Formats: sequence, C-alpha cells, structure tokens
Amino acid sequence: MQGETASRDGEGADPSVAEPSVAEETDAGLEAARRAVTRLCLASRTVKPVGELMRFVLAPDGQVVPDIAARLPGRGAWITARRDALAEAIKRKAFGRAFRGKGRVDPALIEQVETLLEKDALAALALANKAGRVVTGNMKVIEALNGEKVIVLVHAAEAAPDGAGKLDALARRIGEAAGREIVRVDAFPGVQLDLALGRANVVHAALLAHPTSAGFLARVRRLEGWRAD
Repeated sequence: MQGETASRDGEGADPSVAEPSVAEETDAGLEAARRAVTRLCLASRTVKPVGELMRFVLAPDGQVVPDIAARLPGRGAWITARRDALAEAIKRKAFGRAFRGKGRVDPALIEQVETLLEKDALAALALANKAGRVVTGNMKVIEALNGEKVIVLVHAAEAAPDGAGKLDALARRIGEAAGREIVRVDAFPGVQLDLALGRANVVHAALLAHPTSAGFLARVRRLEGWRAD
C-alpha cells in the first residue's frame, strides 16, 4: 500500500507518490460513476478500468451494499470484481475509510455479491430463452451445433462427464472448422437452469448467436471472474 514505508511525520516519503484522498476513494455519485473510465480499487490501491471493478454504495442505514449494475444513487466505492479482492478490502476496513467512518459491512456481503451475480446471469439466460435463442436436450443441442451458429454450450454442473464431453468435442470441431470459439459454461446446477428456462431436467443447452446470448455470456464471465482465485 502506498505510503506504508514512510514514517508518521512523512520522513522518507516520495512526494511524487501521494496516497489517494478520501474524495478519490469514492465517486461523486451516480452520474460521475456512469462517466468514469477508471477508478481506484480500494483493495489493491491501484487504478483500474471500471470494467474490472464493482461498485458499492451506502444504504440509508449506513450498510455497504453491492451495486453490480452501477445504478444506485449516492457516492460509490470500487473494488476489483473478485471475491478475494472484496475479502481484502473488508479485512483492511477500506469501506470505513472511503465512506468517512461509515460503511457497516454485513458478514455475508461476499455471499450476497455472488448471489446477485448468479441471479444476474440467470436472468440474462431467461431473456435469451424468451428471445427464442436457447435450445435444450442432448439431441436438439447436437442439431443446433450442426445447423446453427451456437456461441455458448451450457451443461448443468452435475452433468455426466461422458455426455458433456461428447458435446464439447463436437463443439470444438465445429468451432475450429468455422474459425470461432463455442464457449463452454458449467457454472449452474440443473435446478437453476430449470428455473431460468421454465422447463424441467435441463442438463444441456445451447445458445444461438444473438445479443441476448452475448449478454448472458458477458455475465457468466463476470461471475467466473468473481469466483477465480
């Protein structure tokens, strides 16, 4: 952390490297957050593109709440969008500093963020399904891979390795022949896929090329980045 090697009276400090001020640790509000290209990560103390970060604001009762879509009013503090980064910020009591002594952290904040990211991704999957861009079932997925432009292949987390492996191999061959990647996703158990798609016993699914499918993929990648070590 910048400034840790300097003494309390500033002896030995590099005047060209200043510790970020409290004002810099939070944005000025929602409008400023929407215009931001980069922000300071409270965990790493480095400036990063906002696409790599997650915003947090204060609820009226002073509790820190995640703003994963960057839509909530009030000043916001930013953390690298990874579970370990949020854990580090909590450990350092970074929210209390950024929010001028406020910023009460719920012990379940990390789990709350993961739940919100899961719901966001599954909502995007449901939207792609409503747009008619999702097919399910082993045979229909095979037909789609062979005849449509599939961009995402989804397996339930508990899907049998043999069945998933055969579909993955087919997707790789088709993707390589077409010069594109068909992304494999196995981030969700079958029960969550069932609820998102409004059908029972979903084990395998394919998403056809469409903006809603791309939206689902972007949210899955954010969730996987959050979970990464």
